[in-house]
Amino acid sequence: MEIFLESETWLSLLTLTAMEIVLGIDNIVFLSILAGRLPPGQQTMARRVGLTFALVGRLLLLAAVSWMMHLTRPLISALGHGFSGRDLILLGGGVFLVAKSTHEIFRRVEESESSEKTAAPASSLGWVLAQILVLDLVFSLDSVITAVGMAQSFIIMAIAMVIAVLVMLVSAKTVSEFIHRHPSMKVLALAFLLLIGVMLVADGMGHHIPKGYIYFAMGFSLLVELVNLGKRARDRPRAS
Repeated sequence: MEIFLESETWLSLLTLTAMEIVLGIDNIVFLSILAGRLPPGQQTMARRVGLTFALVGRLLLLAAVSWMMHLTRPLISALGHGFSGRDLILLGGGVFLVAKSTHEIFRRVEESESSEKTAAPASSLGWVLAQILVLDLVFSLDSVITAVGMAQSFIIMAIAMVIAVLVMLVSAKTVSEFIHRHPSMKVLALAFLLLIGVMLVADGMGHHIPKGYIYFAMGFSLLVELVNLGKRARDRPRAS
């Protein structure tokens, strides 16, 4: 445990934890959207189980770093490009995320335009958890690859991931309630997921898009929507 006596260790832990929390935003948004399709009594459990899957997946992948390194070796070749195991996972996860986000946006628009005489049927807990598990694998892969690139100690990486998931666990309910309380935020969150899905597909095809551009676009859009929400809240008392 001598490493905890070094200042570099704490700096590495702080930096990696912050990065893992940022990467976990995708997970929280996805969890919030899916959990919202469940009956109210099952939503909290779905979020907790989903984040538990995320933590277990990250730690298992972290423990299998040597196996993960083999995922970068080309397995098949198509369209003049060699696809590794990592590429195939990112492609599959990206396509799933694009399809899921598009479907949810379409359903959201259709629901808002319809008379909504009948409530939409709630999803089953098993189906929601299955979808969470699929995307947890993709998000965990991205998270672990980042951790391996930023730190050399397994202990530091594991602690950072545990802290990040605990932060996600504490904030997931608040984020979920905020998204579902404001319909426009739900559409914006789905647009974020669609953007992330496109980024994953591009990455899987060998065209890397710097995450800084994606997060800047997401942050700017969120800031504009928060300003709009504040304006609507101020205008509401005048209208009444």
